[in-house]
Amino acid sequence: MKLHYNFLFVLLLIASCMNEDNNIPRRKGYFRIALPEKQYRSFNNGCPFTFEYPVYAKVVPDTEPGAEPCWMNVVFPSFNGKIYLSYKQVSGNLPRLIEECRTFAVKHEVKASAINERDWTNYNNKVYGLIYDIEGDAASNMQFYLTDSTQHFIRGALYFYSVPNKDSLAPVLKFIKQDIYHLVETFRWKSDSTNTAVKGDK
Repeated sequence: MKLHYNFLFVLLLIASCMNEDNNIPRRKGYFRIALPEKQYRSFNNGCPFTFEYPVYAKVVPDTEPGAEPCWMNVVFPSFNGKIYLSYKQVSGNLPRLIEECRTFAVKHEVKASAINERDWTNYNNKVYGLIYDIEGDAASNMQFYLTDSTQHFIRGALYFYSVPNKDSLAPVLKFIKQDIYHLVETFRWKSDSTNTAVKGDK
């Protein structure tokens, strides 16, 4: 009889240990995201500028109310993300355009852990600007503007259509930030900018 009780005690002890293992808190994990190979193609479709964008993205015209010629979006369908590009002609309004861009970036300070600014200068191609790298759970994690300082100005803003979470978005965000830097590095103004219609990808 004593042997029987000892056997039951051992079984209960094992069951208790197994139950404790099942209740151990585990770190929150995220699904591994397969990132495509970096390849780029040129956007050169009727606007006063050109740039290179990834083959896994597409450029589409901005059709929102109030959109102007050469306003467009670089869409990343696989990542549920989008870079909004808004073009403006410069005519004594450059300080105001720059200040508006700064205001749009700074409004994310509430959720951002930091906003890092990086000047961009390409003297040979007359492309000057500023890149805002926004860290943390902000709605937009990267914004920028580019100008030739006399005629042209363009603003860009990256958004993801998901709940901002720096941990889950980190791999994709790092990946697309590289594409934005590539866009900026390959950005050029056209000498002939009379045609301002944008058709996007076909």
